Amino acid sequence: MTWVNLTSIEQLDEIKNASGFSLIFKHSTRCSISLMAKKNFEFDWDIIPADTKLYFLDLISYRDISNQIAEIFQVAHQSPQILLIKDGECVLEASHSDISADEVAEVIAA
Repeated sequence: MTWVNLTSIEQLDEIKNASGFSLIFKHSTRCSISLMAKKNFEFDWDIIPADTKLYFLDLISYRDISNQIAEIFQVAHQSPQILLIKDGECVLEASHSDISADEVAEVIAA
């Protein structure tokens, strides 16, 4: 699996309008906890279905996109944070040590 870099507001429209599942990983490049959460997630991400689009947001560089994510999907901003989107709605939100590829795969399989 590979990350799709989230660098434009237009990509949020694509995610919102996509059918099926998309995942957004909000990452702070200045935070060691965020780096650890990302590494742990990537270690297990092969259990997530391959057709799930994985978006990576460097929220230091793209804070405006991070703010839009919070508004569009009605979640509080956290870092690190994952949002699992299905058919335009956030069906799972997790942050810090609660970020889990296992949980993402379970929600998708349900």
